[in-house]
Amino acid sequence: MELIARLDQQLQSLDERSLRRTRRVADTPCSPCVQVDGRPMLAFCSNDYLGLAAHPRLIEALREGATKYGVGSGASHLISGHSRAHAVLEERLAEFMSPHLESARALYFCTGYMANLAMLTALAAGDADAEIFSESLNHASLIDGARLSRATVTVYPHGDTPVLATMLAASTAATKLVVTDSVFSMDGDMAPLPALLALCEQHGAWLVVDDAHGFGTLGANGRGALEHFNLRSQNLVYMGTLGKAAGVGGAFVAAHASVIESIVQRARTYIYTTAAAPALAHALLSSLDIIKGAIGRERRAHLQVLIAQLQQGLTLRRWQRMPSETAIQPLLIGENDETMRLAAALYAQGLWVPGIRPPTVPVGTARLRVTLSAAHTEQDVAQLITALNQLESESWYG
Repeated sequence: MELIARLDQQLQSLDERSLRRTRRVADTPCSPCVQVDGRPMLAFCSNDYLGLAAHPRLIEALREGATKYGVGSGASHLISGHSRAHAVLEERLAEFMSPHLESARALYFCTGYMANLAMLTALAAGDADAEIFSESLNHASLIDGARLSRATVTVYPHGDTPVLATMLAASTAATKLVVTDSVFSMDGDMAPLPALLALCEQHGAWLVVDDAHGFGTLGANGRGALEHFNLRSQNLVYMGTLGKAAGVGGAFVAAHASVIESIVQRARTYIYTTAAAPALAHALLSSLDIIKGAIGRERRAHLQVLIAQLQQGLTLRRWQRMPSETAIQPLLIGENDETMRLAAALYAQGLWVPGIRPPTVPVGTARLRVTLSAAHTEQDVAQLITALNQLESESWYG
């Protein structure tokens, strides 16, 4: 009982600091209009940026994939779990990203977390003289991957390329990796990828880019941050997730064929796990077609309209809209308690917007994380704008 009491005390401490996380149960498919815990809600909290998670074409493709390949893969990719669906998806992804990667090859993973662990541990594997230069606001998966790599880890300030340049010039490591998110998941701003790539090419370093929130949404054809900045280099190692804008699940790493083969041979999160269901890979072929086709272009354009509408409509004085031109539009509130009371007030009005607190963000920077989807309408966004402007003008938070 003493062990349980210690845990209960720790949980109580989370409550006292407004830091306990809770789950809500969605009863309907992912969409802006969702049934949550039995009540209708207008959601601004998913990463379904193009509104594909419940698209009829993907639903049909998943059904077709299950009919063709069954439900499970049965083993890891290197045993017997690598299906034709996986192979075709990887070929299509490599072709899709080839304008930005020399001798491109792609590798499919169950999750983006596993992909990031794989990239960093494989690229630094067997090299006692490796150094990773990690952006200070990187996703937890990149931080954990850097730790597991056993390389020396040096953290550089957010977006500070002059400081990074000094660090790279001073490094004597044989293998150097600069590791960054493209779109920062809690801030919504973008890394200065052109400047980072120039530094990596100057200093013989890999540039490892986690484009979880850019793939599908950025670039004329949805190729993400690399297309947005028109980058191409053999120094690039790229990760894109397939459960956000692509609407299904999993992730992929794309890079020079030698990089991908090294990951296949070295990455424990690839070697020692059962392959994702082939039906998911089959469904993603349709998702990729949508992303690069007319529907994808239309939805990316509509998303930009909604982003501009939200930015222009908010008349905030006390809270701060953080600078972002992406689908992630955070509102900086500050204290945990006020943030969660604001999220609860919105929820009471039928608006589901998550409050984000430490340790996900630094202490004193709790925020609402508004995420927009191409499946939202302008009326949906207008409803959110009205609610936020009204709540800030009231004294309920005092």
